[in-house]
Amino acid sequence: QVQLVETGGELVQAGDSLRLSCAPSGRNIGRLAMGWFRRALGKEREFVAAISRNGGRTAYADSVKGRFTISRENAKYTVYLQMNSLKPEDTAVYYCAARDSILTDYLRTDGTDYRYWGQGTQVTVSS
Repeated sequence: QVQLVETGGELVQAGDSLRLSCAPSGRNIGRLAMGWFRRALGKEREFVAAISRNGGRTAYADSVKGRFTISRENAKYTVYLQMNSLKPEDTAVYYCAARDSILTDYLRTDGTDYRYWGQGTQVTVSS
């Protein structure tokens, strides 16, 4: 069983930067493709970013492209989401997700493709 713990969410002002971290345990992180999703109050969960198991490939939602960066340090068992130029519409609970993956696997943007989920961390961006 894989456990995921997200940290880093907080209240910030528009234009600020924030870095979220996700620490997987219970599986070799090198076998996990990772993703970040978010759910704003009253809205459906949406894809934010994904990264392949070796970090060589990434994908982003159009709404965050150019502002957010997903990365990973497998040696530290950590996946990051660097968020710059934050906007009030980025306010949401952010979830880390993981799925067992093979090297040739394509990046997944659908949450139903991820088997493991963290508890979420709240990001609030004030205007």
